[in-house]
Amino acid sequence: MKGLLEKDAEQIRKLAGEIFVSEEVGRIERLGGLTNHTYAVEIAGGKYVFRLPGEGTEQLVNRKDEKISTELAGSIGVDTKLIYFNADTGIKITDYILEAETMSPVSMRKAQNIKEAAKLFRVLHTCGQDTKVSFEVFEMAEGYERIILEHAGAFYPDYAEIRKNLTKIKVCVDQYKRVKAPCHNDPLCENWIRGTERLYLVDWEYAGMNDPMWDLADLSIEADYNEEMDEYLLESYLGGSVGKKERLRFEVNKIYLDFLWSLWGKTRVPYDGDEMEKYAADRYQRLKRNIEKVNGYMEGMV
Repeated sequence: MKGLLEKDAEQIRKLAGEIFVSEEVGRIERLGGLTNHTYAVEIAGGKYVFRLPGEGTEQLVNRKDEKISTELAGSIGVDTKLIYFNADTGIKITDYILEAETMSPVSMRKAQNIKEAAKLFRVLHTCGQDTKVSFEVFEMAEGYERIILEHAGAFYPDYAEIRKNLTKIKVCVDQYKRVKAPCHNDPLCENWIRGTERLYLVDWEYAGMNDPMWDLADLSIEADYNEEMDEYLLESYLGGSVGKKERLRFEVNKIYLDFLWSLWGKTRVPYDGDEMEKYAADRYQRLKRNIEKVNGYMEGMV
């Protein structure tokens, strides 16, 4: 039970008795995760994943919205089967993926995994469902800004200038029509799990209706794709050549996601310390580099 917190063990055993009508809890193994406590749990011959929300996540995640997206993902085969979800507490239980291998930036750079990820994104984005769960980057950013200020956190010295530049980019890009679709919105490499036969995309805390290019841009950033990998991802997803508007949306979403997640990282500093401060700073620096790239790209489209 390496990494197991005793209070979590007590909660897992209690849940096992209530949900599975069994207290035959065997091996409990701590899994990865930035903010939540997640465990693989053996119960009466079966194996399941228990997600216990981390401290402070109630300020950041709407669990009722997460439940909607998690149910959708399971129903269309993008994620594994959902067993239990308490929208009040955020506790979630799913089937364990057999022979599960958590992906990494290295493994997600493999051509087969890029192709499979593109296919799963396509299934999700074209499922035709409207979850009614909003994912508005700039609205969420304002919420994170308020949380940072409430905790007496400090913004970066040039933050006002960068924020202004982002607004200008948004005005330019919004002229190109985009159709919102159900999106995962946080497909970091550790949220991809390979089972015995295929990939699964898990953890739907930030899922909602968004520009589908966000998901592709997020995977590219998290797995540190080069231009060739980006091209393969886009072509696999689109089923052919990549147009200028699609490429612009792809590049712009890279800066949007680093903008949002750098602020998210700042909100986690009071709970997780220097690790999150560095996480936020690294994203912020990449954001500034990619803003220069996008500005140059937009000039070339005029």
